Formats: sequence, C-alpha cells, structure tokens
Amino acid sequence: MQPQETFFRSLSVLKKYEVNISFNAQNDLEHIFFYIAGDSINNAKEFILGLEEKIYTLDTLPERFALIPENIFFGTNYRQLIHQNYRVVYRIENNSVHILRVIHGTKLLDL
Repeated sequence: MQPQETFFRSLSVLKKYEVNISFNAQNDLEHIFFYIAGDSINNAKEFILGLEEKIYTLDTLPERFALIPENIFFGTNYRQLIHQNYRVVYRIENNSVHILRVIHGTKLLDL
C-alpha cells in the first residue's frame, strides 16, 4: 500500500461529530450578515456561506483549533475557529461540537 493510500484510508475512519449551532450563535450570524449587507448583500451572503462551511468542518478533528484565552477566567475548555476577523467559539462534548458564539476577533467572549 502506498503512503498516500494509507493517509486517505485513515481519514475515512476519523470520528465524526455532530455540529450544533446555539441560538446565540445563530443571532450572531444574523447580525454579522446584516452588518455586511449594509454595504453589499452579495458580500454578506458570500461571507456567511464561507463561515458556515468552515464551521461544519468541525465535524472532524474539532480539537485541531486553539483553546480560547478566556478559559483562564471561565474555567472552561472552549476552542476557537478563526474566519477572517471573526472567532467561532465552541466546545466539544462527547460526539458533539456546540457552537456557542460568533464574535469579532477584537472582542472578548461574554457568556
């Protein structure tokens, strides 16, 4: 078996997670959409679709992204996915990834 075949075969057996987007995260996405749409509806659609596509990649290897700095204050193990200027804050629980918030990268997480 070639090394490339072994690599792709190992990818096919990776654990899959269910990605759940919280009500707060849905609201965040809606606010981001309308903010960008104020300048361009097409840019808003493109941005949100790209962001959602990236969010749903968390169904495999969600541990690959960094822990958030705020964990020190909250005593949590939340992680973040970065998309352009935005942070997608999430937690991993059993076979699920829970998207908690989508916030601008300059903002600290407020629970």
